[in-house]
Amino acid sequence: MNFSIYQMDVIVANPDQNRHKIANWVKKQINHKQVDTIVLPEMWNTGYALDQLEELADDEGRQTIPFLSELAEKYNVNIIGGSVANRKKDGIFNSSFVFNRCGELIYQYDKIHLVPMLDEPKYLQGGNVKAEIFQLDGIKIGLIICYDLRFPEITRSLALQGAEVICVLAQWPASRKEHWIYLQHARAIENQCFIISANSSGTCNGTAFAGESMVIDPSGKLVTKGPAEQETTINTMINLNKVAETRQAIPIFSSRVPHLYGGGNSDA
Repeated sequence: MNFSIYQMDVIVANPDQNRHKIANWVKKQINHKQVDTIVLPEMWNTGYALDQLEELADDEGRQTIPFLSELAEKYNVNIIGGSVANRKKDGIFNSSFVFNRCGELIYQYDKIHLVPMLDEPKYLQGGNVKAEIFQLDGIKIGLIICYDLRFPEITRSLALQGAEVICVLAQWPASRKEHWIYLQHARAIENQCFIISANSSGTCNGTAFAGESMVIDPSGKLVTKGPAEQETTINTMINLNKVAETRQAIPIFSSRVPHLYGGGNSDA
């Protein structure tokens, strides 16, 4: 499968311009590359203008869903649609939407873990539905959003569901860039799956984002990586056979003894 990852410099507090920017980028990618699946970053509609979300947030995905659905159908491409600020009945959520080549919404997820260091709990509601896998072109995929990366239980749960690829959608700050890099390698190694990340570049309210979107294979080897703190596109093809090969060579899942693991959910 060929992935095209948009390491995007989000225009803060301007959903219309960001939709226009993404539409132009998708058109360019499809015209110049063989692309199966597009991956967008976190909070691409508003950026981290958290104190303006009451005015700027989407309403139940009414802007985002038709916009991404039309792009997917028009260009015959799967879209892992990053995430957007999304107002629901019980608050504003950090929501992700996934579309297949026909433009069908096949999965949606609300970010579970909110970042205290960026005051997310003050402005957003955390998701309360377990992350699950979905399929695109027969490939089992999971996704998490930014701060979720720090919680190994959520990626292990996706791997136990059969995930071959886990996408990380982020606006991860440059001040914690080392954590961004090391945690992704750890999640790939411990779950023996591909990690594909789409981070943002640029700045918002004095916070610079790290960039360095990347693809890591199931053995923990870096396949490709974007530059630091600079908008770019990362195009890559992944070989799914590496997942089965790695899991056969080091059979960690059959070696698990979850009933001896203390605390939490033994299946996560």
